[in-house]
Amino acid sequence: MNEEIELVRDCSATAIPAGHAVTLPKGQRVLVTQSLGGNVTVRTNEGLYQIAVFDRGALGEGFADLAEPAPENHSGEFSEDAVWNALKSCFDPEIPVNIVDLGLIYDLSIEESDSKKFRVSVKMTLTAQGCGMGPSIANDAKSKIERLPSVDSADVSIVWDPVWNPQMISASGKKALGLI
Repeated sequence: MNEEIELVRDCSATAIPAGHAVTLPKGQRVLVTQSLGGNVTVRTNEGLYQIAVFDRGALGEGFADLAEPAPENHSGEFSEDAVWNALKSCFDPEIPVNIVDLGLIYDLSIEESDSKKFRVSVKMTLTAQGCGMGPSIANDAKSKIERLPSVDSADVSIVWDPVWNPQMISASGKKALGLI
């Protein structure tokens, strides 16, 4: 992307990789480095920040009107594939590859609830244990899963075993990163 713009209003953001909340002021010049999965990553003189989908209107008209990509679900019915597709719409704000292709998803389980809806449980990891963005990425995944039809609830837990390594990246993820 690498488009420099001026914020049209104050907006909330998350500092990368620390994960703490900040407010970027109206008039701040930012360089848009990534816009994937509905969130936008920007660089300022102070560092990298993620602007969440609900606040990207601060970036101006061109970003406010971007539709958040809907997970692929051709039939509209609940399925495990629909959950995987929802997870594929989640991105690490520093890496332009979705969390599935990065190899961050370790386990996915689905059980039917009493209400005939489904509870989804995901175990995921991060590329680095000290990354403060973990809760933000996990919340993004949880939110996208819970928007699927017939999902009652989702739980996304961060685990550290086994430790992530670059060999866990899928072939398509490696291709996107120029590794193959």
